[in-house]
Amino acid sequence: MSGVLYDHLGRPLRSEMSAEFTGEYEAASMGARLGTWGLSGAGPTAASRSLGTLRARAREAVRNNPLARGGVNSYVSNLVGTDISPRWLLDNDEQKAELQELWIDSHDELDFYGVSNFYGLEEVTCRAMIQDGEVLGRLVATPPDMGLLVPMQVQLLESDHLDHNYNDIAPNGNEIRYGIEWQAGRRVAYWIESEHPGEQFLTSSGSRKVRIPAADMVHVFRPERPGQARASSWLATVLLKLHDIDQYDDAELVRKKAAALWGGFIYSENPVQAGHLGASAKTTSAGQQVIELKAGTFPVLKPGQKISFHTTADVGSTVPIYLKTQFRLIARGLGITYEQLTGDLEGVTYSSIRAGLIEFRRLCETIQARTVIFQFCRPIIRRWVATAVLAGATRTISVRDYLADPRRYLRVEWHPDGWEYTDPVKDVMGDILEVRAGFTTRSAKAAKRGHDAERVDRINADDSSRARAAGLVYDSDPAQTTKSGTVQRAENAVIDESFSE
Repeated sequence: MSGVLYDHLGRPLRSEMSAEFTGEYEAASMGARLGTWGLSGAGPTAASRSLGTLRARAREAVRNNPLARGGVNSYVSNLVGTDISPRWLLDNDEQKAELQELWIDSHDELDFYGVSNFYGLEEVTCRAMIQDGEVLGRLVATPPDMGLLVPMQVQLLESDHLDHNYNDIAPNGNEIRYGIEWQAGRRVAYWIESEHPGEQFLTSSGSRKVRIPAADMVHVFRPERPGQARASSWLATVLLKLHDIDQYDDAELVRKKAAALWGGFIYSENPVQAGHLGASAKTTSAGQQVIELKAGTFPVLKPGQKISFHTTADVGSTVPIYLKTQFRLIARGLGITYEQLTGDLEGVTYSSIRAGLIEFRRLCETIQARTVIFQFCRPIIRRWVATAVLAGATRTISVRDYLADPRRYLRVEWHPDGWEYTDPVKDVMGDILEVRAGFTTRSAKAAKRGHDAERVDRINADDSSRARAAGLVYDSDPAQTTKSGTVQRAENAVIDESFSE
């Protein structure tokens, strides 16, 4: 008996345990070439043991590495800009206007620490999410004597407050995993350190774990696997490369500095007299004779003497090519463009920068909608509306109206800050053509730019009314002027040029 198994066609079957097994895919080979590569079966949050190390190293990189800091800044400025602001979708214009005005008046009071407004909280949240992988926000009810228009605030907490190594059984019998309390597979509470583990002050009574209901917490991170509970820094895949590149750049600088220290060496069988070389001789503490040559001298060497000039291997021509390749890998790992990472715009054309920005902005839009808005903005605005109505801060919406149909007042559309045009003339012309063709609307285009179409219309109406009252006629007012043929030919030229690229 050979011990070989055969299928119904008489072909020998190979065991998966065999070192020769390749299966249907080469990447599944278990031979000597691949060995045990990538065979971890860890769950979506099992890697949380390394969260603290990754978080600390990512923060160190952002503190000291200009590439890491620049990459994070670029991400944050594109994800948030000046704001991601809410617009209520209400049929009742009076209620809609009141909620919008109340938000404008009260969003400056939402920061628990009082150092920013709600849009500043968005910025800090995105920065912490990118750098640390996740960030926490506690929804705090404030006492009436604080005098807030809407008695609630948001307290942002670094993910250090949620101990990823805390696994226990809660007093109510629920499981606590990674600092989060679970019941039937759902989050029901967070066990938060009352003090930041990295800031234990002598005057503090010490940190303790406080149970906060999940309804009072926002936990912002970008999930990449189903069932994921915690997340690591977005810099995780490029941290090692950033560190190695930083060391390489430092070593190259030291090499160049060392090469510049030595002009050359004088070989002689007898002590050298410096006078005939145009400079005075010095002796180091080690007894070594050193001569500093003066510019423009022609030293005459004595018999038995020769000068050997110091030369080092020149690798300068290969350094930029190597670094550019590494920078592109780092940029790709972060999800931003090479130009955003380095600020290097050499050789960039309109078409190339536009192609790169389109993909990057598509990624930003995904993160804005699926993570920042859904996990951070949405729960906060829902709590804000409920608090405003129940606290009597609204005149047109009663508690009875709200409780009868709360969904009606929670329909909010979030408008991210619009990006700057890559080419203003071409981009604006493209928008105009889409609106004229009926492919989109003015409201949609205004929202894309981070504006409220109704507010834009009101401002336009006020401007037009004021101009007419003053007897002014502007070419920008289509009600009073028509486009000249020159402008039309310019538009046609722009369209023709865009097709030729």
